Amino acid sequence: MKTAKVIIAAILIYAGIVIAFESMIGIIQPEAGNTLIITTTGEDEVTNDRVLARLETDGHIYVAANHWPRAWYRQALANPNVQATIDGTKATYTAVPIDGTEHRRVHTENDPGVLFRILTSFPPRRILRLDPK
Repeated sequence: MKTAKVIIAAILIYAGIVIAFESMIGIIQPEAGNTLIITTTGEDEVTNDRVLARLETDGHIYVAANHWPRAWYRQALANPNVQATIDGTKATYTAVPIDGTEHRRVHTENDPGVLFRILTSFPPRRILRLDPK
């Protein structure tokens, strides 16, 4: 019985760490390093801004859904006409989901690392390419 309590406590502590980390990222939305601000439009026609890491591979710009909260990603799939502010310049793009070889290449070149994946509880990584309009 003691082992079960230790396992349950460890799971609850881990869940608390993940929730705290995800909440902190969602609230603070750090703009350090290579970031961009993506503007997506929801079903209600309201625009939403989200700070994301800017991934660059082979001259293309990508963004990845690296967390469980991913409303911006679902909005970009439903309405791929998005805007992105990069280095202070806003432009219009088409968000294109990628898979296969392109996904593996972009993921490998922009791997967030095992510690990040542990802190986010290993969500599946979805990647969009931003094609300029």
